[in-house]
Amino acid sequence: MSSIAYCGLDCSVCPALRALKFDDYALRRQTADAWSQLFQTEIRPEQIACQGCHSDQGPLFAHCDNCAVRACARERGMDTCARCQDYPCDKLEFIHQGAPQAKQNLDRLRQKI
Repeated sequence: MSSIAYCGLDCSVCPALRALKFDDYALRRQTADAWSQLFQTEIRPEQIACQGCHSDQGPLFAHCDNCAVRACARERGMDTCARCQDYPCDKLEFIHQGAPQAKQNLDRLRQKI
């Protein structure tokens, strides 16, 4: 399974995946505090658990579970948006503005196609 999310984020460095993988409560708490401020909503430490957006079985962070990019890519049978004929699209704009490395990851993958 790829560690690159459909949108280009690298799941392997995501604190929600790392907190679950290493059962790290301090990281869960730190991430919940940071994301609560960033997204201006209450996120509790127990919500910081994710297997990565390619997972069909494990927990997904709430945003990842409801992500329009994830839903679109899965519907189209894409492993990442880099393979999509409509790349880049409006669905990716918000993510790539906040995380330009995600766009760089997809651009790199696209060059290999």
